[in-house]
Parts: sequence; structure tokens; C-alpha cells
Amino acid sequence: MEGILIGACIGVLLGTISGCTPGIHANTMAGILLGVHPALLILFGPSVFAAAVTATLVTHTFLDAVPSTFLGVPDPDTAIAVLPAHDLCMKGLGEEAVRIAALGSAAGAGFGLVLFPLFFYLLPPFQPYLDWWIGLLLLAVAGLLVIRSEAPEWAAAILAVSGVLGSFTMAYSHLSWQVLPGGSPLLLPLLTGLFGLPILLKGAEGTIPEQRFTEIRMNRREIAGSACAGTVAGAIVGWMPGFSNATANAVLASFISYTRQGRGYILATSAANTANAFLGIAALYALSRARNGAMAAVATEMLPPVLTLVSAGAIAAVIAYPLTILASKGSRYLVRVNVRRLNLSVIIFLVLLTAVVTGPFGLLVLLLATAIGMVPPLVSVQRVFCMGAIMVPIMIWSILGVPLF
Repeated sequence: MEGILIGACIGVLLGTISGCTPGIHANTMAGILLGVHPALLILFGPSVFAAAVTATLVTHTFLDAVPSTFLGVPDPDTAIAVLPAHDLCMKGLGEEAVRIAALGSAAGAGFGLVLFPLFFYLLPPFQPYLDWWIGLLLLAVAGLLVIRSEAPEWAAAILAVSGVLGSFTMAYSHLSWQVLPGGSPLLLPLLTGLFGLPILLKGAEGTIPEQRFTEIRMNRREIAGSACAGTVAGAIVGWMPGFSNATANAVLASFISYTRQGRGYILATSAANTANAFLGIAALYALSRARNGAMAAVATEMLPPVLTLVSAGAIAAVIAYPLTILASKGSRYLVRVNVRRLNLSVIIFLVLLTAVVTGPFGLLVLLLATAIGMVPPLVSVQRVFCMGAIMVPIMIWSILGVPLF
């Protein structure tokens, strides 16, 4: 138990850093921990490394709402959620947005622990069937989103073009640099270009309004419904191969409108993000499949008892929730900051980070993704269709068996 507690504390620290730093993913911290694993083994024992990686992942799912809300910078796991969250921030309700995200992550952790035994014991025999049908599910979700859009032709076109870009990016990912440890470095320029830079480039003038918080403006039924929907989506994504939380974002968008039900969407995506972390542990132990970079790092060593990872994740969730609430209060220091200058600073930072982490190929992906991301508002189409960059490659892999990543 001592090793679990030490690992959880290390993970909470690293997850807080990665969650609050734009462009840094929990997978990066997992790679760093993998590099110092021999020292951790000597100092603390074998269980500390796995506990630290798990706690980092879970903590990151809580704190990543902070830069998404106040800076408008998307995290690869919650790309679409940046839209309603940043919108609330510009209305002076950024602290509420972060608190909603924290509540969603807490619900995702709780429900994820409840679903853990069900997934762990009952689903493995059905896995070969699930791997194939999930592609058809995504195809149905994409079709539903297109049909329900205000301009179906443009929606289908954006979905297809972004899908081509996503497939191209994943197929030629070997052309990018791999400076930082952790997988999928090209998700940074891909999703930043589709969801981050277009918002920052069109940023409003003036200053960030005074942030105020009185209460979370959602009733219990809305909270429960969004939390359940997010947990189910996150659990499915955490179990299925090749998926990321970005896929869960797109699936949730077919049920919860991020424009009309922004608060519910923030809560649901946060619940999905955290539930994904816990069900990814179940997939690692039940199927011997690593669903994310953090679990891949854990799998490089002899696996400790499953209770070690689950306990570390639960401890991290308990600590990360009040940390996220505390971080939300930092919005008060952003009052009267010039929006245009802030956006320009963030844009420069993201471009430089992309150049350093992924090199020239990453900059090309960022440029192409930004060009596509600028189109939806011009043709009255929701930006969710840019998620074709993630959905189309997974559909190709699932249905046709052609791996692109």
C-alpha cells in the first residue's frame, strides 16, 4: 500500500503539470516515468511505477479542462469540448465550466469503477465480434450527424476531407519527429489545427471579462443523464482498439448538442475521458491490449496486481477533484487580459511546440488542419464534422482491416 500511495502522489504531481500545460499529454509524462523507471524501482519498489503512470493519466483527465477553458487550447482527448467551455469563459463563466468538467470526471471515475468488473469478466469472449461491429457503429453515428445537420452536403464534405487528412497523417506518421516520449505526437497538430487555431485566429477583441461563479446551472436530471452518457461512451472507447477519447466526443455529439447543451456536453466528455482511463486498465488485464500510451508504458514491465492500478487511479481521482476546483479559481487573475494578445501568444506557443515536437511534417499537418477547421463556420456547419480525422481512419481499420496507425 505504501508503494501505491507514493506512486499516486508522484502521478498526481505529473498529471497536474501535464493537465495544466497546453499541448502536453499524459502519455508524455508516462514516457518520462518510463525513462526514470530504474530509479523508481530501486528507491520505492516495483509497484510505484505502474501506480504513478495510472495516477498521472487519471489526474490529467481532470486538469486538462483548465487550458481548454481559459486559453481555448484543445486537448487531444476532449477536442470538441473546448468550444462550449471557452465560450462560457468569454461570458465570465469559465470557473463554472471547469467545475462542470471536474464534476463530470468525478462521475466518470465513480461509474467507471462500477463498470470495471462487468467489462473485465463478461466482455472478453465477445471481443472478436465487437472489433468489427464498432466500425459500423461509427459509420452510423457519422451518417446520423450528417443527416441532422443544417447543410448535409457541406457536412459530408468536411467529414470526408478531414477523414482524408486524418488517414494521411496516421499513414505517414513516421515522417514526424519523436522528440518527447509518448505516442501519437501528430494528434497535437491535427486536432489543434481543426479545433484550436481557428477559434484563436477569430478571437474576439477586448479583454477577458470578469469571472464569476455562483452555482452550476444544471439540474440533477441533466447532470445524471450527461454523466451516464459520457461514462458509457468513455467505457466503450476505453475497451475498443484504436479508439481515443476524441472518438467518444464525436459519438456524444450525436446525442448531446455542444451548441444548445454546452454544459451537458462538457460534463459528458469529461466523464468519458476519466471512465476511459479506468476501463483502459480493464482492457490491459483482460485482453492484454494497451488502449493508450500510459497503459503501453505499464505493459513494458511485469504487470502488478490489477488492484494496484485501480487503487492508484481512485486515489488520484479523489485528490484531483479539489485540485481542479482550486485551479478554476485562477481565472480571476486573467481578468482584463487583452484577448487578442493572449490568443496571439497561445498561437505562437502552439506553432513552436508543434515544430519542436513533430518537425516540418507536423507543421504541414497543422497548416492543412487549420485550413479545414476554418471552413465549418463559413458554411453554417458544426465543427464536430472535423472529427472525421479520427473517425474515418478507425472505420477503415475496423471494417476493411487496413491499419493506418
